[in-house]
Amino acid sequence: MKIAVSGKGGVGKTTLAAILCLELSRRGLKVLAVDADPVAGLGAALGFPDPEKIKPISEMKDLIAERTGAKPGSIGGYFRLNPRVDDIPENFCREQNGIRLVVMGTVKAGGAGCICPESALLRALLQHLILERDEAVIVDMEAGVEHLGRATAGSVDRMLVVVEPGQRSLAAARMIRKLAADIGLSRIGIVANKVRGESDLAVIKNSLPEFELLGWLPLNTAVIEADLAGRPVSLDLPGFREQVGSIMDKLGK
Repeated sequence: MKIAVSGKGGVGKTTLAAILCLELSRRGLKVLAVDADPVAGLGAALGFPDPEKIKPISEMKDLIAERTGAKPGSIGGYFRLNPRVDDIPENFCREQNGIRLVVMGTVKAGGAGCICPESALLRALLQHLILERDEAVIVDMEAGVEHLGRATAGSVDRMLVVVEPGQRSLAAARMIRKLAADIGLSRIGIVANKVRGESDLAVIKNSLPEFELLGWLPLNTAVIEADLAGRPVSLDLPGFREQVGSIMDKLGK
């Protein structure tokens, strides 16, 4: 199972990615958690110790230079577009409770979609993780599809767009759907978060009729409090285990 999770910032995208990892691990699967959001938070949500000390792949200058043949930060010139990445998960992942974590980081120079050694390595790595690994892979993405190329997108089992009952979140979901369609990714579903009741669900369903609603998570202040306190997310919050199980069952069909 290869799942990409996207959505507007603040909707609970990282929370959903983390609890999917926890549920898959609970079911006995090997799980590879990929933090591809420039604002890395998946490690903290999963309870990894000292997540702020995990060095993103994009900042490993020696590794990038070795694999691409070019100095990080350089634009133009010659470098390998398909660098070797197959050993990176074993050598640069953290592991805890059956979940392995790799933090991708982001390209800080050259603008979105730049052709540079860092972007070449990140794209090749994500393609390897999705196309060639035998673990369940959950990718916590930013609100877009910048990390996904056409070959990678074609092998994602599903992209989940996390939405909350608000117009900015709903507009972001439509934008993500359009960007995904541009690279041939049509297997998209939504998960509603911070749901207060049936009226919130109705707003989301009526506003996004073109999406399949795969499930929802209730509004729970314990999630906010855990985030503020730096505690990991939990499947044991009221309603979470049941709803996550339902989402996973739909993804498995």
